[in-house]
Amino acid sequence: MKIIAVVVTFNRLELLKKGIQCLRLQKGLHHIIVVNNGSDDGTSEWLDVQTDLSVIHQSNVGGSGGFYSGIQAAYADDADWVWCMDDDVFPREDCLEHLIQVVNEDANRLVSQNPIGILAPRRMLDGKVFTHEFCYYNFTNLLTSMHGQKLQGTESRLTEIVGCDFEGPLISRAVIEKIGLPNRDLFIFYDDTDYCLRAHLSGFKLVYVPEALMDKHVFFSNDSWASRNKKKKWKRYYQVRNSAYLNHHYGKNWGVRYLRSWISGMGYVVPAMLSMPFSRAWLPKDLMMLHKAYYDGINERLGKRSFKDF
Repeated sequence: MKIIAVVVTFNRLELLKKGIQCLRLQKGLHHIIVVNNGSDDGTSEWLDVQTDLSVIHQSNVGGSGGFYSGIQAAYADDADWVWCMDDDVFPREDCLEHLIQVVNEDANRLVSQNPIGILAPRRMLDGKVFTHEFCYYNFTNLLTSMHGQKLQGTESRLTEIVGCDFEGPLISRAVIEKIGLPNRDLFIFYDDTDYCLRAHLSGFKLVYVPEALMDKHVFFSNDSWASRNKKKKWKRYYQVRNSAYLNHHYGKNWGVRYLRSWISGMGYVVPAMLSMPFSRAWLPKDLMMLHKAYYDGINERLGKRSFKDF
C-alpha cells in the first residue's frame, strides 16, 4: 500500500517544520509532497534543502489550488492513498497506523456496503476535541445549515460521516479516479466540503476514526473581537461566496439556492453595522464586499479575487 502525504503551506515556516517532523515519524508513509503557495518567509529556501521531500513551488492559489496540485502529483506517483493536510495540524506518531488499520479491516462490517473512500482523523485543539465533521447534507431546509448533525466530539467508535476538513483526511485512489481533483477555483473555504460531497454522491463511504489523533494549532487566542475580525475579514468574502455557490449549485429548492446564503450573510452584516460606530473592525466598504460575495456565489463566479475591486 503506497501512501503519500500532501501538505499545503503558505508563510508558516515554523509550523511547517513541526508538521513535517511529525510526518517523518509516521510508520507506513511512503513519501511527502509539500505544495508551497508562494511563501516569502524563508519557506522556499528551507524546502529546497530537504532532500526527503518532493516540493511543488507555485503562486498563491489558495488551499484548493494547493490540494489540487498536490493530489494530482500524488496520483501521478501511483499513490494508493493520499493523506492531505494543512501546515497547522500535527499528526501524532501512531495516527497513520490507526487509519491504515481501518483500511485493512473488512469494510463490509461497517454500516453500509459502499467502499471506504475517505478516512478522517480526530483533531485536538488545545487539549479538546475539535470537530467540523458532519453526518448528512441538508439542501432542502433554508433555515438550517447545509452541514447536518455535526459530530459532538464524544464519539468513541468508527462513525460514518459525509463531510470533513482537509486537515488529515486519507483519500483513496479510487475516489480520485472517479470524481477527479478538488475544485481549485474555490480558493479557500468549502473546497473540502465540496470534495466530500462529490465522493459521497459517487457512492463512497467516509469514516471518522477517533483513535487516529492530530493536534491543531491555536490561532488568535489572545486577540480581541475587533482585531480578530480585522485579520480574518478578507477571508469572509470566500466564506460567503463559496457557501452561496454550494447552496446554489446543489440546492433542491429556490429557498436554499438563494435565501439560505443571504440569511447567513446577514450574520456578518448585522454585527458589522452595529460595531461600526465603536470599532474599525468593519468599514462600510466591507459591506459591499459581502454583497459582492453573495452575488458571485449564486451566479457561480469563482476564482481568486483582487480586493482592490471592492
